[in-house]
Amino acid sequence: MGYNSPTWLLPWISSANASTDQFISRDRNERRSDRVPLVLVVMSTLFSDRLDAAEKLAGELADYAGRNPLVLAIPRGGVPMANDIARRLGGELDIILVRKIGVPFNPEYAMGAVAESGHAWMTSASRSLHLSEGEIALQKARQIEVLKGRRALYTPSRTPVDPRGRIVIIVDDGLATGATMTAALHAVREQHPAELICAVPVAASDSIAGVADIADRVVCPFIRDDFNSVGQYYRDFAQVDDAEVIAILAAQGRSPAAP
Repeated sequence: MGYNSPTWLLPWISSANASTDQFISRDRNERRSDRVPLVLVVMSTLFSDRLDAAEKLAGELADYAGRNPLVLAIPRGGVPMANDIARRLGGELDIILVRKIGVPFNPEYAMGAVAESGHAWMTSASRSLHLSEGEIALQKARQIEVLKGRRALYTPSRTPVDPRGRIVIIVDDGLATGATMTAALHAVREQHPAELICAVPVAASDSIAGVADIADRVVCPFIRDDFNSVGQYYRDFAQVDDAEVIAILAAQGRSPAAP
């Protein structure tokens, strides 16, 4: 199973074993004058569960420890991971709400994603669907309504933490199309963080290439060009439900206890 490097990786890769997986930590040139080279480390194991993945991510994010980073989880799978990372780094936990925009005739197929702020990002493949602007707007509006309900459920008594001027780390349990992470990054970028980091344990290689154009830094310990699904890279990929999300946020002292 090969690893086909995106063009922006090539200058840093002298050789790549086709049977190994790669680690990438990259700073974005466009916003940083002190360019940090791509780091590649061979990894040979999968993740036992989300907390195992979080521990590995936290290790790569150790330079943010003690700097009070704002760690934003994409619910639901990203919440237990972000909670663990925030604890290890001494940061602040919150959530960022995004939803994929499904194709009308196949809601499971993401043609884009939208954040609760209303910012939407559409995949390049969405153009081939020949949907009208009205059809796309309808799907977007439906997902925004879902996000309003999620916000009322998860944090009914407060507004989201302001990321302005903060080091912000956005965490999810993996990237398939990268649509939800892309929408989340754009939504936070508009609020002017001091530094914006995308942190995921596993991703499709083309998805990583996409988010790298938005984030200042991308940390991903497990990248594949033969990616099928996030769950296949975890031994235990049990579903995270709303009650678990609410309980984690309640433990932060910022939302009601789980029902």
